Amino acid sequence: MRTSWALLIAGLLLTPAAWSLTLEEGRQQGRVGETFSGYLAAVRDDVETQALVARINDGRREHYQRLADQNHLSRDEVARIAGEKLVQRAAAGEYVRGINGQWLRKGAD
Repeated sequence: MRTSWALLIAGLLLTPAAWSLTLEEGRQQGRVGETFSGYLAAVRDDVETQALVARINDGRREHYQRLADQNHLSRDEVARIAGEKLVQRAAAGEYVRGINGQWLRKGAD
């Protein structure tokens, strides 16, 4: 009886967000990749990946806007600067979208 109550309570405490895909998992599994636009994009087209992309990009939009406001730039300018850095910093094996729009898996630098 105690075990089932403990499981029930644990189940109630775990929100769907706790079960969702993380950015690191998405990168490692080849589901998402960085783009020069500064926003994450889906390599695979499934519900879980699309949810991750939406969640991450919403946060990035807000962050870019704060930086833009502080530095008297447009959000798009901040996003492009971040995009260059994110593509550059992507680890070996992770996907990046090239300037030609094609996905590339980064090799060892």
